[in-house]
Amino acid sequence: MKSDRLTHGRHPSPRFANFPFDPSTLPFFYGTVVLVCGTLGVLASAPGQTVGVSVFTDFLIEAHALSRSWISFAYLAGTIGSALLISRAGQYYDRFGGRWVSAISAAMLAVVLVGMSFSDVIAGAVASVLPGGYRDGVSFVVLMLGFFAMRFFGQGMLTLSSRNMVLEWFEQRRGMALAFIGISIAFGFSATPPFFEWLIQRGGWSWAWQVIATIVAGFSLLAFCLARSRPEEHGMLPDGPFAKEGRKTHAETLSGRQFTLSEARRTYSFWVFTFSVVLSGLLLTAFSFHVVSIFADAGMSRSRAVAIFVPAACVSVVVEFAGSWLSDFVKLKYLAMVQSTGSLMLALGLSFLDEDGSIVFVVVGMGLMQGMFGIISGVTWPRFFGRLHLGAISGFSTSIVVAGTAVGPYLFSVSHDQVGTYQPATLLCAAAAIVLIAVSCRADRPE
Repeated sequence: MKSDRLTHGRHPSPRFANFPFDPSTLPFFYGTVVLVCGTLGVLASAPGQTVGVSVFTDFLIEAHALSRSWISFAYLAGTIGSALLISRAGQYYDRFGGRWVSAISAAMLAVVLVGMSFSDVIAGAVASVLPGGYRDGVSFVVLMLGFFAMRFFGQGMLTLSSRNMVLEWFEQRRGMALAFIGISIAFGFSATPPFFEWLIQRGGWSWAWQVIATIVAGFSLLAFCLARSRPEEHGMLPDGPFAKEGRKTHAETLSGRQFTLSEARRTYSFWVFTFSVVLSGLLLTAFSFHVVSIFADAGMSRSRAVAIFVPAACVSVVVEFAGSWLSDFVKLKYLAMVQSTGSLMLALGLSFLDEDGSIVFVVVGMGLMQGMFGIISGVTWPRFFGRLHLGAISGFSTSIVVAGTAVGPYLFSVSHDQVGTYQPATLLCAAAAIVLIAVSCRADRPE
């Protein structure tokens, strides 16, 4: 099967594309190396994801002497600010490719993490030159700017560029490529809270962020050396030797016409799939951000709360593998319905959380959501709208998702502060999940 042609607006052989070596001269399909690099890139974004930030929340509350609601609001403001720029930044992906964007994003994330490790020192220094009574306001602004940069370079650009880079090297085998990424991320992200917690216990929260920054900087160098943006730049086509003529896949997997961003935004399916991911991201972000507090309200310990991500990851791995394989053979709307069902289960499990049956709903629901998240947010855009404007389309969707995830922690904080429980927020998410399941029935690929 021939790849859809990508010539309009793209230079066929960008400068330094083959530095330090030309992948077409190697005796194997270089897409496998890009797959590993893209997976490591998404894993390197963990410090900018809520699952990574949540471990530091209580320490930031103590260090900056701010309430949980103010920390959540700083996170909300910073994340929404980053969301406003991600859509435009996605256009830079179309222009420069995943190699450069992922390497630069990782380097900037490392710098930001070092800055966040001194956030209390920076806030104190700025407040010392201002009239008294401004310390809380300065701390809020410092954290807001820090969260903005962490979310923009981490959850936003590094995740988007790393995943899209892989999707450009695989077409017929996109589902299996995403399965590899998803399984790796499921285990990697589930190990993130315990690993970050271990670093904090070893040397404190500030030292932990500095160590993590060193690891992320190492990936930036790796991405520069090994990652490659598009197979066409090196005289190759997606899938390489894995492409097969007449492979029996669903008609949706075959290349369709190339949509522009404005055309994609006018389709019904774009918004259904985007909001399915938004709800999952919102709910998972809110849960991750407040996981210790949520479990404390249910009478469970901090260690029990942090450990919940491990069994959920096991469910996620199974769902991710099965869903990625199925994505090559079934309509994506059915997988979107499974994702929204996971959102419903998690929301109901949190609404009535205890040590008995409801925790099973939490584990299974989170596993379904996480397992389908990468598939829906990755496969949908190149399959439905083509690869020509992939950065702009996925970037715009990602900006909405990032903004939605920002609302989650604050929504939960307000619920807890006003009525003393997270239940109003979780029940609202459950209602939204039911609506999404219903509207997904008509979310077919635009023709």
